[in-house]
Amino acid sequence: MFKKLSLRSRIFFTMIMLVLIASVLIAGVTLFQYQEQSQDYHQNRLERKEEQILQSISYALRETTYEPITENLQHIFKDEIYKIADVQNVNFNIYDLGGELIKSSKPAFEADSVSNCLDAEVLNNLLKSPEKRYVEEKSTAGDDYQATYKYITDPKFKPIGIMNLPYFEDNSFNDMELREFFMRLGGVYLLMLISAIVLAYFISKYITRSLQTVADKMTQTNLTHRNEKIVIENPSEEIGKLIASYNAMIDELEASAAKLARSEREQAWREMAKQVAHEIKNPLTPMRLSVQSFERKFRPDDPEAEGKIKEFSKTLVQQIDTMSNIASAFSNFADMPAQQKETLNVVKVSKLALDIFNEPYIHFISDEEEIIAKLDRTQLIRIVTNLVMNAIQAMGDQEHPRILVTVASEGDMVKISVADNGIGIADEFKDKIFEPKFTTKTSGMGLGLGMVKNIVENYQGSIGFTSQEGKGTVFSVKFPLE
Repeated sequence: MFKKLSLRSRIFFTMIMLVLIASVLIAGVTLFQYQEQSQDYHQNRLERKEEQILQSISYALRETTYEPITENLQHIFKDEIYKIADVQNVNFNIYDLGGELIKSSKPAFEADSVSNCLDAEVLNNLLKSPEKRYVEEKSTAGDDYQATYKYITDPKFKPIGIMNLPYFEDNSFNDMELREFFMRLGGVYLLMLISAIVLAYFISKYITRSLQTVADKMTQTNLTHRNEKIVIENPSEEIGKLIASYNAMIDELEASAAKLARSEREQAWREMAKQVAHEIKNPLTPMRLSVQSFERKFRPDDPEAEGKIKEFSKTLVQQIDTMSNIASAFSNFADMPAQQKETLNVVKVSKLALDIFNEPYIHFISDEEEIIAKLDRTQLIRIVTNLVMNAIQAMGDQEHPRILVTVASEGDMVKISVADNGIGIADEFKDKIFEPKFTTKTSGMGLGLGMVKNIVENYQGSIGFTSQEGKGTVFSVKFPLE
């Protein structure tokens, strides 16, 4: 799905995602750091309290008149335990080495919550610990709870009891501070996100603007006309390379197009020369045969000599006229006169162009009396007459021939159609119908439709046809009115 987005959208969403991911990572690292600091804080505080209580207990054991043994601990700390708890602001308990409770600093109404006997697990862990210290971690009523156990030793470092310090982790203040911090951080993140959206929009637009310019130019690239190069001030290095490559491609394209056009022109003239030579040879052959026959059979004393000379002259004149027509046809195709645009009524001119034909089956139809356009009158007449002539020659042996010429306006265009019910055009010939030398007829040079196409394209118009073999053909020409 992401790959289907445009480059601009991908840049935009990528920048937004980077900001969101960075925000989540920063929040996660902050929370982790807070938890680590909170854990270290409670651990250090527990160790400090434990050390302070043990120092106070050691001091009490040095100052007491009782012998520092397990049996005397209840006497030594009968009142002293409350003084220590009050000074250190914590409650603690003293057990004997067997885990039985000796004394607790808790008030009497809270004494029931104190365990009278330590678990065997606690005693075993305490005994196995190299430091002779064991920390028990529990969770009670949703709060973290720790309890540290350590041996109480006499002045000779002999264990005589076990000190138990319960510690409840109070994180209410830190949690409130963390919430406030996250609220402030959330505001900063929101500001960053808005800034990132605005920045991503303009950056993605700036980056893709040059690419869009290149894309538009590539879309407009055409072999048929001159292509403009891309000029962008201060492009980035990558865009600059892309533009340089495109401009170099345009230079190569123009050079290739020029070579191709020159090659096509040369090929066209070669083909035209072949066609001219072929068409001229056709009448030359019978002319040569006629001359040779006349030379072989003519006798000055022949009483019919005058008639034979006239017949011979008539044959030569016909062949010379044929060659003249060939030359005129090629001249009209190769040397098109310059367009002389004039404002004229296409309906009227098209109808007048049909006056030279005597065929009764040619009909003219137009729903409009006047369609004004700027065209060359002579070339318009040439188009109509060539299309109609082509339709007449396509009739063949049609029993009921019919040719229909229609003129109509279509928006800002004028359309001229010539329809016939002649032999039609075979599918294999449809792609070649506008080639200058192509013809399916036994006579003619095949230049009429090629000339019509040239005229139409010079007016930025279009020509097309539909045809069914054996049923007929419709040629349609469209010109812009202006």
